[in-house]
Amino acid sequence: MKFVKVRQTLVSAPIPDVTAEVRRQLDLLGPPPQGEVAITAGSRGISNIVEITKAAGDWLRDHGATPFVVPAMGSHNGATDAGQKEMVESLGVTEAATGMPIRSSMECVKVGEVPSGDVWMDRHCYESAGVLVLNRIKLHTCFSGPVQSGLTKMMVVGMGKIRSAETFHSTPTPLMKHMLLDMGKLLIDSGKIWAGLAILEDGYDHTAELHAVPAAEILQREPQLLEKHRGYFPSLPLDAIDVLVVDKIGKTFSGTGMDPNVIGRRGTSVEDVEKPQVKIIACLELVEASKGNAIGVGLADFITRRLRDAIDEHKTFINVYTTGDMQRGKIPATLADDEEVFEKMRARYGERRWVVVPNTLHLDQLWVSEDLADEVAAHAQCEVVSNPFELAFSAGRHNLAFDAPQ
Repeated sequence: MKFVKVRQTLVSAPIPDVTAEVRRQLDLLGPPPQGEVAITAGSRGISNIVEITKAAGDWLRDHGATPFVVPAMGSHNGATDAGQKEMVESLGVTEAATGMPIRSSMECVKVGEVPSGDVWMDRHCYESAGVLVLNRIKLHTCFSGPVQSGLTKMMVVGMGKIRSAETFHSTPTPLMKHMLLDMGKLLIDSGKIWAGLAILEDGYDHTAELHAVPAAEILQREPQLLEKHRGYFPSLPLDAIDVLVVDKIGKTFSGTGMDPNVIGRRGTSVEDVEKPQVKIIACLELVEASKGNAIGVGLADFITRRLRDAIDEHKTFINVYTTGDMQRGKIPATLADDEEVFEKMRARYGERRWVVVPNTLHLDQLWVSEDLADEVAAHAQCEVVSNPFELAFSAGRHNLAFDAPQ
């Protein structure tokens, strides 16, 4: 079986000086609260997250506040104080790197109620003089709506730890877009949120835009920022795929291990992603930075034994159980290695319309089966950059290599 390598040109718009842009944006807000100010941290895979967090802390300190970092990660990494601190440190957000202490606790303070339950806020955030909510704006993995993953979700699910995460995820999927706004309004009305610092990334996962938003404007501004994000968001260049192989999955690449908006599967009661249409998905490896959390593995049809053995069932269960979408944690058919996965899929599904990607975050390079070469070459953003290359295996692993992300 032969493949050709493809380069996909994505939107590239990196900010030349991220630290300077953080400071410029925060200057637009005016003086911060005088006292201790919490900065949220937690979302994986954000480019320049250490530089952005440190710059925000330095700016706050320069303007008379005393900043500190709070892990705001819902139920992730076992839903423990130590686990969440370990996770943000694994992102590089350490006390040494940011110049700020990290205060990790699962203890929360109730700030209100919605029909599906209580709304909570991390105790350290609640007791601070104000919170700077820092997060990336992007499409959500469970639902669509005017506000998805970003500042509001960081407040609602991240800062509310496992308790608010349970309240939010107990909401039926079609109503999540409304519940996110209802819970977000309660948190803003509490007076505990000072402002948000929203991050937009380009197609190459580089910081493209930063936006400082006063608390009172977050719910109005975030839909506009989400629309901007859509212009950067990378996707697969084919709408119909028979076999999709994802080399690596994990929380580093998506909150669901692999992004449903890329693969065309949500694994929820509402399947509203219209394309691509993918018949079969195989995943080969769980990235180490995911710390054993394999949420989203259930969106695949086949996995390797090495992926299966890397799963921390407790961490995965806690995350999946909190979201309520249990299909995302189910274990697919497990085969010995890449070679057996490819062989079984070829025998059952043929050798046409295959796509192999490194993960669902970095889509500037991919391999496609030889029959797709002309179709992909006709795509305005794509270029075939290799001759047909024979698929082979060494120690059970395939030989379709990917360059390091740009």
